[in-house]
Amino acid sequence: MVFICPYLVYYLDLWWLIIFIWSVMNLLLMSDQAIATEIGCRFRALRLRHNLTQQQLAEAVALSLNAIKALEKGSAKLSTMIAVLRELGDLEQLNHFIPEISVSPLQLAKRQGRVRQRASGVKARAGRDEGELW
Repeated sequence: MVFICPYLVYYLDLWWLIIFIWSVMNLLLMSDQAIATEIGCRFRALRLRHNLTQQQLAEAVALSLNAIKALEKGSAKLSTMIAVLRELGDLEQLNHFIPEISVSPLQLAKRQGRVRQRASGVKARAGRDEGELW
């Protein structure tokens, strides 16, 4: 029987929380191009994990070698990303990329069952000058 100290479990949970917060903050501090480059590096790592060359992957997804190189540099089209993820068997990763947005039951009832189709934009509050910020 292995005894695990409750304090150790607490500190391990705290450690993972710190890592999670750092990864989120790290993305917030990165430029758009830096994030795109990071995504490209992750695609490269995914390809290497499957032990494929860029040429083999390009042939498997029926794309050009330049399309795969662009993907790994972080400047690919969304359709290229989807095709590569599908070929590598990691298409479910898109569910983590942008999770599906669900409508709350209260909002659905308020809108009488109709799903929102477009944004209304920012409305000025009554009694305030539109140029006034506070």
